[in-house]
Amino acid sequence: MSMRLKKIKWNHFINYMVVGAALIVFIVLSNTTNMASSTQYLLEKISISIILAVSLSLVVGFLGELSLGHAGFMCLGAYLGGKLASLLVPSLGNGVLTLVISLLFGGAIAAVFGVIVALPALRLKGDYLAIVTLAFGEIVKSLFMNSSESTFGGAIGFSTPRFDRNQLFIYGFVLVLITLAVIQNLMRSKHGRAITAIRDNEIAARATGINVTKYKLLAFTVSAFFAGIAGVLYSYSQFTIQSAKFGYNYSIEILVMVVLGGMGSINGSIIAATLITFINTKFAVLLTGDLAVLQNLLYALILIVIVIYSNAPGLKSFRERVNIHRLWDALFYRKKDPARITDDRANWDRIPTKIKMDELLSSEFKVSDDTEPDAPCKKEDRK
Repeated sequence: MSMRLKKIKWNHFINYMVVGAALIVFIVLSNTTNMASSTQYLLEKISISIILAVSLSLVVGFLGELSLGHAGFMCLGAYLGGKLASLLVPSLGNGVLTLVISLLFGGAIAAVFGVIVALPALRLKGDYLAIVTLAFGEIVKSLFMNSSESTFGGAIGFSTPRFDRNQLFIYGFVLVLITLAVIQNLMRSKHGRAITAIRDNEIAARATGINVTKYKLLAFTVSAFFAGIAGVLYSYSQFTIQSAKFGYNYSIEILVMVVLGGMGSINGSIIAATLITFINTKFAVLLTGDLAVLQNLLYALILIVIVIYSNAPGLKSFRERVNIHRLWDALFYRKKDPARITDDRANWDRIPTKIKMDELLSSEFKVSDDTEPDAPCKKEDRK
């Protein structure tokens, strides 16, 4: 049993343990103390941001494709999932069952549109793919903004069912755990290795027999599904949802979370989403009126600093010396002194294939006197 525990790579489960511990603490605090509504709302926003950042990291970080339409998939989930919830509340009530059905419906609709957008768009790369996904997000926002007031409220928006705020952030972090479980297990499977192979070298991946279109569709579909789930959760956390929220700036905000946390780093996306959401909440209180535009300026500065830090040749040695991986190894994987190791790894005498240097040096190789050197080959023998 102890050997099995030693073989487990606990760093693969660190994010589950941190999120699970935070969830337990939040449950205890909500049941024992009177948690402020502002704190509950902040936790709801953090859970939504983590789901969005981790799901976008699947496309941008692991697949290596730039997508700027993540807010569009979230908008689909928010409007359609919220609309279904408002229709189900009179018959099923505003409970967990209505929430689960709305989450699955909103995620499924977003996934379907993810496939529809990905099929033609994945023929493009780089900036062209970013433009197409950006256009998709703006089209979705405009359709809901110009809809009739009887269906989706138009520019004013429409009211969605309000879930119990004392429990909504708890379900939000449960969804975070589900998102982590699905995406991390996907990336550690053969499908995830195929996705990263496409990112590293698409031509080589195609030459080895990897179905590039299939795995790109898979990544876009899973990413859009969880974006739709985040949209439904967002609709439950608001009194009224408006399509203006799901614009280009919000897609950039999610992208900043992914880039700030590190391309292809799920743990980094979690940390960045938490920090940026916390900063946004505080800035919303401090920066009002004309000062609100400073938020967008902050995102632009963060992106510029990250790009310079990640690509500047002069900072390469500094990046190798100072990074989160070296800090993690220093804390949890300290190298042991071989002279102090007493187990089989340092006891070379127990290894049967070990050649002792003292025996090798003490060996005497004598050449007998009757030994004659080989005669040189004749020209006829060479032929």
